[in-house]
Amino acid sequence: MQLNQRITAFVNLGLEMDQMVKKPELYHDLFTEIYGHNKWFDQPHVMHSLTQWSLQLTEDHLNRWLNDYDQKENGIKTIALILAGNIPLVGFHDILSALICGHKILCKSSSKDPVLTQYILNKLLEIEPEFNPYIAWADGPLKGFDAVIATGSNNSAMHFEHYFKNYPSIIRKNRTSVAVLTGEESKEQLGALAEDIFQYFGLGCRNVSKLYVPKGYDFQAFFRAAYPHGRVMQHDKYMNNYDYNKAVYLMGQVPLLDNEFLLLKEETALVSPIAVIFYQYYDDIAVLKNELNTLKDQIQCIVGTQPGLCTVDFGQTQCPGLDDYADGVDTLAFVNSL
Repeated sequence: MQLNQRITAFVNLGLEMDQMVKKPELYHDLFTEIYGHNKWFDQPHVMHSLTQWSLQLTEDHLNRWLNDYDQKENGIKTIALILAGNIPLVGFHDILSALICGHKILCKSSSKDPVLTQYILNKLLEIEPEFNPYIAWADGPLKGFDAVIATGSNNSAMHFEHYFKNYPSIIRKNRTSVAVLTGEESKEQLGALAEDIFQYFGLGCRNVSKLYVPKGYDFQAFFRAAYPHGRVMQHDKYMNNYDYNKAVYLMGQVPLLDNEFLLLKEETALVSPIAVIFYQYYDDIAVLKNELNTLKDQIQCIVGTQPGLCTVDFGQTQCPGLDDYADGVDTLAFVNSL
């Protein structure tokens, strides 16, 4: 397959994703099946993921992304992809990167996502049948591959690093995102921050799980901005986490800020439980910058407007571009070098 043929196939896949969003009634059974397997994958969040990918899978975006790389002809390799399943289509960027460079993929799907990713790849095969020899799924142990991209927890990463030590690999660990507030944020900016927190119920590494705020910060404006996301109160799994975490903290007499669907807890750790956001006060932005620099291997995005510190604007964490690589590791350069 030629590169332009592969690009065209993914452009048409993007158009298919756009149709799934614009005419969801035609995909009712699919959305129901997805939700039946994983209650975190409700239709609004699946549609958000499809929307973001449909915006990226255009001829212009794909060409600009690929133009930064020399397309090498080193032969077709088989790349084993151990896919995560914390948010919808979380592993699709790895799939795209491998296939667009002309390689084969051997996918190990997450038990949390046995439906959506496979459906999308089947659509790709309908659009371009010549991809058939390039896509395979592994039910058991991985065999017959040349390189690995694996995403998982810190514990699973230790296993992956040992198991795949003799292969070229990208091994991803736990990451999270934080926001730096000054107290001068507008209503619109705080509303966008709430999107960064609640999108995908906070399950993604790009979701904000911690706020850094100046001493004396008043959280009332933040809580008002979060109010439109009160619809999470209708989601049983989310509220079960809220109720559990609140009970644990109250039994431990931990001071909390609470708006009945989100808990704020002062904490130095980065990763908060579902329905909880940690916060930490700072005195000096330069000192905070140094502190966050020491934590860079644990942070995916720093949200805010502070120049030289923040990497993502409010409301944009779950709208990554093609060159926004997980863990800051250039996936396309990796697969293109094989």
